[in-house]
Amino acid sequence: MHPRRRKRYSTDLTDAEWALVEPLLPQRRPGEGRGAPRKHDRREILNALCYQARTGCIWADLPGDFPPKSTV
Repeated sequence: MHPRRRKRYSTDLTDAEWALVEPLLPQRRPGEGRGAPRKHDRREILNALCYQARTGCIWADLPGDFPPKSTV
């Protein structure tokens, strides 16, 4: 995984939590070409969801270092 480029939040998934969750997410099959390439890291999207769920902030108030609210 690439090094973090943003502030760490207490709601971020730990490496152990990510290791449990990542295999459950759909994977893009090589050579299938269905859908657009991913622009945002899936772990960062989940981190944003965890942040929103924990803080109760409105989507527009997600910190700017998360992926865009329309993606999350």
